[in-house]
Amino acid sequence: MNETFPSEERDVSVSILAKGAKLRGNLNVPADARGLVLFAHGTGSGRHSPRNRYVASVLREGGLATLLLDLLTDEEEAVDLRTRQLRFDIELLAERLVAVTDWLRERPDTGTLGIGYFGASTGAGAALVAAARRPDAVGAVVSRGGRPDLASAALPAVSTPTLLIVGGHDLPVIEMNREALAQLRVEKELVIVPGATHLFEEPGTLEEVARLARHWFERHLSPDR
Repeated sequence: MNETFPSEERDVSVSILAKGAKLRGNLNVPADARGLVLFAHGTGSGRHSPRNRYVASVLREGGLATLLLDLLTDEEEAVDLRTRQLRFDIELLAERLVAVTDWLRERPDTGTLGIGYFGASTGAGAALVAAARRPDAVGAVVSRGGRPDLASAALPAVSTPTLLIVGGHDLPVIEMNREALAQLRVEKELVIVPGATHLFEEPGTLEEVARLARHWFERHLSPDR
């Protein structure tokens, strides 16, 4: 993976009150942004993750604003590392995504931008639930190695174009994504990246994820849609 990143000079550290929790994030809005992508991470893969930062940098090269967000507080992360329960609390994560989406729509610099969700692991399930609750605000969803099956009850209600990306060696997650794909009733696609495992650590695989995500968001978040 390319470990070099464009200048972060436009990064703004933000603190967002969402359902009683103060969430921290890094917001970057390029000049003339054509849309905004909110990253919904699984536990252990937050706003400082090199993988997420790399994908965000590629999206910004396409003129998309990004918000790298921690959906759990530091205290909750510490609890989850012991119990592994909060990462699977899809309702909690989705509620916070909805709250952050509403916060973005109220800001003068992001309020007019179409919003997309980039979800990883359990964050993908939360992203789909949140997209079903804010169909007028969310224009695209991309899942990387995600668990859309965790949003099974909400999948038939999702009206947002959804791209599911899974590694070719991530066999259990491939099957989960195929089952979720069958429940979605919108424009949808499942892409299996050859040679990739769950974290897309193999050479060239994360670059392919970023390329696919950028194309999907550019297509569905363009101002004329």
